[in-house]
Amino acid sequence: MSINNFIPQIWSARLLAHLDKNHVYGNIVNREYEGEISGAGDTVKINQIGDVTIGNYVKNTDIGSPETLSDDQKVLTIDQLKYFNFQVDDVDAAQQKPKVMDGAMQRAAFGLNDVTDNYIASLYTAVATGNTIGDDTTPIVPTSDNAYDYLVDLSILLDENNVPEQGRFVVVPAWYHGLLRKDDRFVHATQMGDNVLTTGTMTGRPATNGLIGEVAGLNVYKSNNVPNTTGAKYKIMAGFSGAITFAEQIADVEAYRPEKRFADAVKGLHVYGAKVTHPEAIAVLTANRS
Repeated sequence: MSINNFIPQIWSARLLAHLDKNHVYGNIVNREYEGEISGAGDTVKINQIGDVTIGNYVKNTDIGSPETLSDDQKVLTIDQLKYFNFQVDDVDAAQQKPKVMDGAMQRAAFGLNDVTDNYIASLYTAVATGNTIGDDTTPIVPTSDNAYDYLVDLSILLDENNVPEQGRFVVVPAWYHGLLRKDDRFVHATQMGDNVLTTGTMTGRPATNGLIGEVAGLNVYKSNNVPNTTGAKYKIMAGFSGAITFAEQIADVEAYRPEKRFADAVKGLHVYGAKVTHPEAIAVLTANRS
């Protein structure tokens, strides 16, 4: 396509749509503040209301004065900035189908998605003390006999912290999914709950890629971006959608003609940020592949 027909708003929307289709971590966290950012350096104030006191009521007796609600304010900073910049030579453009630009945009989205999901996955380090199973010194080595059980144990850790049951998730690497598939409990649960794989929406967004089943109230997702150290010490994070807040924006998409090339080029700026707002609502399993 020619830059004369390039409409930045349309391509920004297309790029975000491609990102949504490919996020795993990005689509299982809270994104309700996304409309409040416009570019790098923006901040979003997240207000959290404290507990409300419950008292005993005695008939024909005045109740106490209304309490003043306490709040805890956290700040989400859009401090991650990534760009892409590619060109399509005029000769190549003349010889290929018109969809070449859309294909290039998809590849740009795949690249941005990979970086973004790795960033969100790295936030497992904010897990609250006591919400871990295994560690770097003594990682768990799951087998097909107990891989399912460890996910149940993660769910129990969330239960013990009064984490809401709606929107719970766990993200596992491909090899862990392989162990689950050898357990009849997982296979049966997946067969009985096929509707989850096609219609599950925990954050009001489209059905998410990577959703592979359900274990003990956890929607199970598969991703190659589960943090690990040289193929070991995989950090399998469980939680619920409100534990982490994430926001992203395509800040700018611009078409231009490189001075020394006969080509159309496109560059774009992607900005985002994430904040762990409820560390107690995350649980982490450190696991080695057997």
